[in-house]
Amino acid sequence: MADTVREIERKYDIDDDAQLPDLAGIDRVATVEEAGVEALDALYYDTAGHRLAAEGITLRRRTGGKDAGWHLKLPVAPGVRDEVRAPLSDAPPPELTALVRSRVLDRDPAPVVRLRTTRTVRVLKDAAGVPLAEVAVDEVRAQRAGESARKTEVPAGPVEARWHEIEVELTGDGDTALLDEVGRALVAAGARPASAPSKLARALAETGPVRERPAAGGAGPGKRRAEGAGKRGAKGKGAGKKNGKKKGCTAGDVVLRYVREQVRVIIELDPAVRRDLPDSVHRMRVATRRLRSAFRSYTKVLDRAATHPIGLELKWLAAELGVDRDREVLTARLRKALDDVPRTLRLGPVDARLRIWSERRRAGSRKEVLAVLDGPRYLSLLKTLHVLLEEPPLRPAAGRPAHRVVSKAVLKDYRRLARRVEAALAAPAGRERDEALHGARKAAKRTRYAAEASRPALGRPAKKFAKRIKRVQQLLGDHQDSVVARDALRELATQAHHACEGGFTFGLLYGREEALATDRERELPGRWAKASRRKHRAAFRR
Repeated sequence: MADTVREIERKYDIDDDAQLPDLAGIDRVATVEEAGVEALDALYYDTAGHRLAAEGITLRRRTGGKDAGWHLKLPVAPGVRDEVRAPLSDAPPPELTALVRSRVLDRDPAPVVRLRTTRTVRVLKDAAGVPLAEVAVDEVRAQRAGESARKTEVPAGPVEARWHEIEVELTGDGDTALLDEVGRALVAAGARPASAPSKLARALAETGPVRERPAAGGAGPGKRRAEGAGKRGAKGKGAGKKNGKKKGCTAGDVVLRYVREQVRVIIELDPAVRRDLPDSVHRMRVATRRLRSAFRSYTKVLDRAATHPIGLELKWLAAELGVDRDREVLTARLRKALDDVPRTLRLGPVDARLRIWSERRRAGSRKEVLAVLDGPRYLSLLKTLHVLLEEPPLRPAAGRPAHRVVSKAVLKDYRRLARRVEAALAAPAGRERDEALHGARKAAKRTRYAAEASRPALGRPAKKFAKRIKRVQQLLGDHQDSVVARDALRELATQAHHACEGGFTFGLLYGREEALATDRERELPGRWAKASRRKHRAAFRR
């Protein structure tokens, strides 16, 4: 079973003969205790093109020290990583390789570098003897692994590298202010902030050329192609105007930038979803929707014949992810509503009934999500997204000035939204209006995402327009959530009735949700009138 440890540290390069300064008295440090010397032997795994290293991820098998085993380090923020640990074994554990699948695809990570480290550890403690941080002085020897290396066998390589460095890692009640203080003391003594983000990165740089394939979302053939379109488009009429229009910015530049960002989010959130981190499913699902929306909004830039099949797969993925996410949102809504009911009106075991209902749905949905991420269809989608970024299916409009192309796309989506809102307002109350409002909500999302994507070309006006449409979307979303909640409450009341528990409380909540939906329908005309004022779209018409 894998365990996760949050690692917050700073790294410094030092000369071979450098001496560690006295750190007692810094911040809350009362004593500095020697913790001995460790001999660490680590074999790092990656693809032939070093895809993991390119994204700051390390996968290693390490012996020696107090935490021997397999370690997967995933970046969280500068100087912060989550280290996922698994027991020692010959081959990389499946629970760790699954977390890097979105990066390596169907390639098996193999040994790339061996690091042997002699580590001298000192522990910084406060006056009560509580550890605050560990300061490790490392003497490192790096050796490039052979191309045919397997498991733990590393043939002698012709190139080696050696260096000394210091790692300062928080423990216990330490905080980043302590790291800052220790860092200043080390720099004053001659240390330098590390030139590489990790030992692996430095080892790869110093033991031979890195045949690095561009990661999804990074520079690559697709980006160079878009840049070429940008140079051509900059010569067109209207390039370089003010009002948020970037000189030389083409429609291809703008749309591909947005597409790259959404693909990057999907790939980076894959391990978070597998680890069941808060909000990860929701954020990944939103990225799939944004990407699919960009394909549909910017058909003048990206060839629809190429993006439509991808869009269908993204729709499938969003639906699969939605099983878990919808349960989370719905359970939270029902739980809050139940908490607002006075105890005198909570008749029967309503809390237990809601908990059982939610857990049964969660058990099934969680397994389904993991099965999707481990399945061949999802892997095929990831491969397709990588290819899309390397060779994007650009149309002639991609080389034109961005302002003209993206403005037309946003206005087209807006007109579609306006028609749906008008139809919803005219629909008779009940299921017909509920469905019409749901359709308007989806149109609002698409318009908002199109406006967000246009910001590099249109600047602040696009940002403001997207916010106004978002307010309409949120109102429509609250209405739709009420529709879904009423269906769930009806189901809960039926289950309670069959168990002879009574359904009064669930009926009460149903009535409240019905009243809330009526309020949202009443608010819609006013909110839409504010968002749809002609002046808000002026920047898109110039």
